[in-house]
Amino acid sequence: MARQVTNRYRVLVTLAAWCVALTLSFPIIWTLLTSFKTEIEAVASPPKFFSFDWTIENYFIVQERSDYFHHFWNSVVIAIGSTLLALVIAIPAAWSMAFVPGRRTKDILMWMLSTKMMPAVGVLIPIYLLCKDFGLLDSRIALVTILMLMNLPIVIWMLFTYLKEIPGEILEAARMDGANLKNEILYVLVPMAVPGIASTLLLNVILSWNESFWTLNLTGANAAPLTAFIVSYSSPEGLFYAKLSAASIMAIAPILILGWFSQKQLVRGLTFGAVK
Repeated sequence: MARQVTNRYRVLVTLAAWCVALTLSFPIIWTLLTSFKTEIEAVASPPKFFSFDWTIENYFIVQERSDYFHHFWNSVVIAIGSTLLALVIAIPAAWSMAFVPGRRTKDILMWMLSTKMMPAVGVLIPIYLLCKDFGLLDSRIALVTILMLMNLPIVIWMLFTYLKEIPGEILEAARMDGANLKNEILYVLVPMAVPGIASTLLLNVILSWNESFWTLNLTGANAAPLTAFIVSYSSPEGLFYAKLSAASIMAIAPILILGWFSQKQLVRGLTFGAVK
């Protein structure tokens, strides 16, 4: 009897998980289907799910109209550059807060997190003027710096959580063996925190890849990433849903593939330190 109840519970949990997964995936599935339709079929009412003439013409038109690989390379440089720069700053900061805490460490952490509550539009004008004065408008350097600063509180918080779970005695043993601060961080701390660092890196890449507010307001043609590439298919003449869907799929496909192949590492890192 108990086994039957357990089996029913597992079936219900599995069905609920599939329902949630399909609900969350439906917008992506619908966008994918729309990208293979003509513009007329894309706005047909009632909508056609599978009974339409499949075409890949939209993808060719998108590539001919816009240089996809130029935008793709900009997204790669901006996402990876801002992530690596954030890690370079965040690892020493998280180390100091985790292993050499002060009286105000928790207050500093809360203050850093509180900066995420401020709407980005509130600082758009001063940052825009700074970029203009330094000649950094429509440049990758500006976006790398801004996205690094924007995501730095989350990166420090995540790394701080992971490093707190590493026994301090290991670092003390390394110091007794003659390790200086640089070797302690690079050769002892970082290898032990690889799951946490990897998940932090992946999450920061995803956040930077999907960022649209700053990329749309600070870029033009040279440094525009894939988020600006998508917006280019919204025009005064109207929305070209099929082409917009094709551009959206081309923009999100790389990050979806990255997340799919690294999901095991991401889950492992996000649960690192959750169970003592």
